[in-house]
Amino acid sequence: MKYKWILFDADDTLFHFDAFSGLQLMFSRYDVDFTQEDFAHYQSVNAPLWVDYQNGSITAKQLQHNRFQAWAEKLQVSAQTLNSEFIGAMAEICTPLPGAKELLDSLHGKVKMGIVTNGFTALQEIRLQRTGFSGYFSSLTISEQVGVAKPDPEIFNYAFTTMGQPEKHEILMVGDNPHSDILGGLNAGIDTCWLNIAGLDNPENITPNYQVRSLTELQSLLAS
Repeated sequence: MKYKWILFDADDTLFHFDAFSGLQLMFSRYDVDFTQEDFAHYQSVNAPLWVDYQNGSITAKQLQHNRFQAWAEKLQVSAQTLNSEFIGAMAEICTPLPGAKELLDSLHGKVKMGIVTNGFTALQEIRLQRTGFSGYFSSLTISEQVGVAKPDPEIFNYAFTTMGQPEKHEILMVGDNPHSDILGGLNAGIDTCWLNIAGLDNPENITPNYQVRSLTELQSLLAS
């Protein structure tokens, strides 16, 4: 195999990230019927916060607080409480993407594997334990702990340090988000593979080294 290390994003690369179902479950515990309309409004607040977070203009804590501020006032609980309960609900409903376990099984012992994620520590760690995936990974780099998020090359440099500074041509980054995962990997000087399940067009000025439509296709690619 060409690579000695394969780095994965977590959300929507290894694990389903169904925020609507997680929010429905969390709010049901407050007797709130959380609708698609509520979700659309939540996303209108949440999505720009993630852009700000990835650009380094707000912290993880600010993102977690601001996205639930209006609901916190409405339900008379703290935004921090809602955020913790949302992460707990997301952990409860977590399932791996199709082909994830088979892919990791096929790579285990042949390459070293790591995760580089902009997701939050509490959710990443509990999902790895619940799915039994934690034993596959030699390196786990979480933006909340590092203080910078993908696509900033600094989060990758931090990961490379935990990995023992392998040669960059020996590392492949796999992710579903062209702006954070693919651009981030390219900025850090490593090869990238875009998991493009929806078959989207390449964003301008972002060209991955490889592109696959499923983890099963990625398994075949890495075996060849």
